[in-house]
Amino acid sequence: MSDLVYTSLSAYLKEKIDSFPISSKIYDYGTVKSCNSDVIIIKGLGRAKYGEILEIENGVAYALAFDLKKDEVGAVLLDGEQAVEVGFMVKGTGRVASVGVGEALIGRVIDPLGRPLDEKPLMCRELRPVEAKAPSIVDRAPVDTPLETGIISIDSMIPIGRGQRELIIGDRQTGKTSIALSTIIHQAKSNSGVICIYCAIGQKKANVMNVVSTLEKAGAMNNTIVMPAFSNDCAALQYIAPYAACAVGEYFMYKGKDVLIVFDDLSKHAAAYRMISLLLRRPAGREAYPGDIFYLHSRLLERSAHLSKELGGGSITALPVVETMAGDISAYIPTNVISITDGQIYLETELFNSGMRPAINVGLSVSRVGKSAQYKAMKKTSGALRLEIAQYRDLAVFTRFGAELDSTSAAILKKGETIMEIIKQKANDDYSTAQEVILLLAAEKGVFSDKIGLSVNEQKYDLLEYFAKNEQKILDMINNGKDTDDIILEKIKEAFAGFTAWEEENHAERR
Repeated sequence: MSDLVYTSLSAYLKEKIDSFPISSKIYDYGTVKSCNSDVIIIKGLGRAKYGEILEIENGVAYALAFDLKKDEVGAVLLDGEQAVEVGFMVKGTGRVASVGVGEALIGRVIDPLGRPLDEKPLMCRELRPVEAKAPSIVDRAPVDTPLETGIISIDSMIPIGRGQRELIIGDRQTGKTSIALSTIIHQAKSNSGVICIYCAIGQKKANVMNVVSTLEKAGAMNNTIVMPAFSNDCAALQYIAPYAACAVGEYFMYKGKDVLIVFDDLSKHAAAYRMISLLLRRPAGREAYPGDIFYLHSRLLERSAHLSKELGGGSITALPVVETMAGDISAYIPTNVISITDGQIYLETELFNSGMRPAINVGLSVSRVGKSAQYKAMKKTSGALRLEIAQYRDLAVFTRFGAELDSTSAAILKKGETIMEIIKQKANDDYSTAQEVILLLAAEKGVFSDKIGLSVNEQKYDLLEYFAKNEQKILDMINNGKDTDDIILEKIKEAFAGFTAWEEENHAERR
């Protein structure tokens, strides 16, 4: 009887032991060896991964594993250095840097770690790693859908497609951020469905707040996420900011949506990475940048893509901003980013000071996607525009010296002056594709006249008003991309005759 009880008890205990939940977890530990600015050196942590979140002294601070060596790890503090001392215990969490993603982020201001900066509660149910692999070639589709900016000189001569990477480059205070913000605002005004992310890197807090205020006044925050890493934030936040913005954009892209990300600007991002690398005693190269500075931006911008239909057809369009010094586009960071992107919009200080807005140098600006990202009417209208502007600028040089021009040259000069007035645009002006086509075609056909005593700028607004009142069907056809033949352009030319009569009558009433 006793043997029977013993056997039953043994079986019972064995069953309980086998079913006992074991939740043991092995953590990797190390100690702070040195602390220098935002960078710490940790002895130990042999199993650390690149980009892993490290917990210091039971949550006193957190760091990002950055430099992996055999006996020590270099890490960048995420919350500053004030609480970290030599000898503190460091634990590897096993988690790589991630950011919360989801629809709840739209309309919010968050930092690169996903923490709200607008004093409102925020709950995200999904995390995405900050660093991610770019879509492969077979996962991509051709860039063939235009992303309109509302800026006539860009949409006509430097078209941007959804999934493209277009660099905005120029000296300080030449309007780089204004172009990016105008593009974001245009998405809201045109109901394009594009979700916008504005990533400010190393910017002053006041400047970022002005950007948020501008977007709110224009009603653009309803489809925009603002992610700043301020100039007084630690270098780690400035470093991961663009990657975190890209991770947020990828959430929407893989849901089949179109996303626009502005990185403002990558010059400061490169400077933050240079500072981290120098503190980690990595070998310095040209302009003291580390040898992998090209990879820093290439792995970021390669994540911009237009996905294939099998993956939902979503896209990320990137508008990186780079600041030059004295117009030197041959400097290290500008040339690196130019070689990575699909074209550049170059803003010139001389044009800006002369009153040209936006101050785009058409000769040095290019879009490598080209006409494939334009509607048919825009392709036909803007075909010779770049050449006409070049001819005008060449002739304008001769007129400065009082040179006499023949009738043909004078006509080219007159037409060029009209085109330059057409592509001048105030910061709050926002044109649809149809309005841009109409203005360019009017300049091409000589619709604007000196006889009625109005400037080209005044006649430009009158022309748009006339079409909005009398030819709305033409506007809708072009904006919806239904201009499949030459009939639409013929209809516009016919409408110009009606506008000329309307303008003369309207001007007579004003007098």
